[in-house]
Amino acid sequence: MSNQFGILGMIQQGYYATYPLLFISVVCLAIIFERLWALRGIMAKTAKTADALIPQLRQGNFNQALQATQARATASDRVFHTLISAAQTMDRAQLEDIDDERRYQEGLELKRYVWVLATAGASAPFIGLFGTVVGILVAFQSMAIMGTGGFSVVAAGISEALISTALGLAVAIIAVIFYNYFSVKIENINAILHINADRLMDAALQGRQAGGR
Repeated sequence: MSNQFGILGMIQQGYYATYPLLFISVVCLAIIFERLWALRGIMAKTAKTADALIPQLRQGNFNQALQATQARATASDRVFHTLISAAQTMDRAQLEDIDDERRYQEGLELKRYVWVLATAGASAPFIGLFGTVVGILVAFQSMAIMGTGGFSVVAAGISEALISTALGLAVAIIAVIFYNYFSVKIENINAILHINADRLMDAALQGRQAGGR
């Protein structure tokens, strides 16, 4: 009896809602850890890379700057490499268009899988509520079959049903928190990329003028 009223026992009783929620929680945790790893240190590396490239570009050393970003290891490397390559022949307006396009592409990559967190945060409470409603219906059905009244008759069924709502809310809270965190972080990364891309464009155009290109 004690096992039936334990957390694991109640989760097993409400398997039709709790098992999908457990699966969703595992997926969300995997995405959270993957995105934390993928987004680590990007803003600091973006500023550091731009600071190293700007003196080279002002001196017109485009080849050295291109070699420094050739590895294409991060979003900033890819954006800067494209801009430096284009800055040798294109004007400021064209470079700004390229910057917008490349940052949009990188933004899509940075947002990869994040939509799953939003979906989980929106759907998990409803899955939990579904499990609770079904569990309460089963509890009252059992009471009707037994032909007796009283809260004690349905207490076990209600406690098993409510675990679905609790689990759904827990999954949703975690998913929403990290979805908002990643959304803000990606916006900040995009802003840092934009600011430093402007600095690179200015430096590259200065280097072209100094070199007579």
